[in-house]
Amino acid sequence: MDAQRWKILNPKGSRRVVVTKELPGTRWIDILVAADCRIEICSSAEILAPAEIRAAIGDRCDGCIGQLTERWGEELFSALKAAGGKAYSNYAVGYDNVDLASATRHGIAVGNTPGVLTETTAEMAVALTFAAARRIPEADRFMRQGRYRGWLPTLLLGQKLQGLTLGIVGAGRIGSSYARMMVEGHKMHLLYFDLSPNPGLEEFMEAYGRFLSARGEKPVTCRRAANLEELLSLSDVVSLHTVLDSSTRHMIDGRRLALMKENAILVNTSRGPLIDEQALVEHCRRNPSFRAALDVYEEEPEMKPGLAELDNVVLAPHLGSASTWTREAMGVLAAANVAGVLEGYPLWPGGDYERFLDPEPPRAVPSIVNARELGLLLPPPEPCP
Repeated sequence: MDAQRWKILNPKGSRRVVVTKELPGTRWIDILVAADCRIEICSSAEILAPAEIRAAIGDRCDGCIGQLTERWGEELFSALKAAGGKAYSNYAVGYDNVDLASATRHGIAVGNTPGVLTETTAEMAVALTFAAARRIPEADRFMRQGRYRGWLPTLLLGQKLQGLTLGIVGAGRIGSSYARMMVEGHKMHLLYFDLSPNPGLEEFMEAYGRFLSARGEKPVTCRRAANLEELLSLSDVVSLHTVLDSSTRHMIDGRRLALMKENAILVNTSRGPLIDEQALVEHCRRNPSFRAALDVYEEEPEMKPGLAELDNVVLAPHLGSASTWTREAMGVLAAANVAGVLEGYPLWPGGDYERFLDPEPPRAVPSIVNARELGLLLPPPEPCP
């Protein structure tokens, strides 16, 4: 291991945990130290190759915290198992970079960090939506280039969103939070496409509609779209919040882009490969009134040729969860996943993940995505008073 790229905390710990990137805050370190872990952290900003991670695991390693930019498959899980490892936690809520079948085959518990990045990522989607609608990046460049000569009636005209139709693809935690922010603030009508209905979101929309009606305003509407094509053709703004798997890769391709309104806005804060990026480049070139706002990319960190030159595309470097509170909270959950498995704690029943940020957090494992396959147990029920 290159000593210049790795630093060691709590060197006398009886357990060894490898962390492939420095994480914000210190609370996550305290959790691992309390579990008697020696912590070895890679301080390099470069994405580690599997061979480098395998070398860091070495011949004795109890657990790892890794990144969504790394491919955790057979090579790494077999190495972790051979080193005596029991736990891996992804520093992310998504885990499409993880081969769960391989991890389960080797008896490795795979953690993730749900619940604490919902609002932050939804806020980023809102920010991107308005940056695209009001052409903020174009305006910023315009000012910095010294091109502003005074107010003009036709200068950088954008789009008013109040009362338009919002389409969300994936109505889970983040998609629902984004929908509520947009609807409450801007009285948008909602279409959503998901494999399952979302009664909670529909009830909120109905209650908000009644509130508006009581004030003499036009109520908002909500409907689950019959299919993705219907949502794309009817929505003024489309925001992607679904998981990435074989069924959703390139779900937004050239054919489906052609279904969208000429001046629609497409937002992606989920996973880059949901969109055929080359098809998006070609569509944006042909349709200058169409706008896209991207926080993730098909071949991250690379962009498809031509994307960066398009004025009608807003670009951000995967900042969806990038608030200080959220990134520190993600570190806490990732560390609690690994420490909890090593300590033999039961599985947290889910929900209210912010409890792990309390001064006295639960003695539980926050979130293991292959818990059922590994037979990890939930805590016993509370006794009746």
